[in-house]
Amino acid sequence: NILYGEYLINAQGEDVVAGIRTPQPIFRMKEVLPAAYDKFLQNVEKLEHYFKDMQDVEFTVEKGKLWMLQCRNGKRTGTAAIKIATDLVKEGICTKSEALLKVEPTHVEQLLHPTFSIEALKSDAYIKGVVAKGLPGSPGAAVGKLVFTPKQAEDLKAKGESVILARETTSPEDVGGMWAAAGILTARGGMTSHAAVVARGWGKPCVCGCSDIVVSEVDETVIVKE
Repeated sequence: NILYGEYLINAQGEDVVAGIRTPQPIFRMKEVLPAAYDKFLQNVEKLEHYFKDMQDVEFTVEKGKLWMLQCRNGKRTGTAAIKIATDLVKEGICTKSEALLKVEPTHVEQLLHPTFSIEALKSDAYIKGVVAKGLPGSPGAAVGKLVFTPKQAEDLKAKGESVILARETTSPEDVGGMWAAAGILTARGGMTSHAAVVARGWGKPCVCGCSDIVVSEVDETVIVKE
């Protein structure tokens, strides 16, 4: 039962969502703000038990004091929805009937989407074929032509082609192309960035914060750093 999240020092919420900077894992907050981190853990547990669901929580720390800004039921993929529902019952937070209501029809549909098998991930062909690594914004597997603008993604999708949208970061203006793409790749941003959150909500695979690459929309290239 590990807390999943990110934080940024000397920043605002928009900096995290916009993907301008890649945040740190939330557990590292304990090293620099131990008192605020411990209080945050207590509050998150209370919220989860009160709402009987996995919570998406926003907070800030000012002069060492923790402020809880807002919370809502967190977005989740199909696989995560099943896991969350099962865990909520095991932990005694809700009943089986209540847990089943948290699994939506779209979640079941997402379970049918393509993924890499455990055997494939461990194979030499896969391991030797990896050219860059990023953060797991949203699970899944996708194959397609690289495109660099939302319009390119939408145009090729209309022609029946599968595409991967590669961007430095994404913003709300990119959602048309994100919807058209089979997968999303960003050079910057964390697991709570715009690209990751939208991809998880739609059940699309997303690799974000891939600092091993440089994406150029102008040149239409992805360069892998040595």
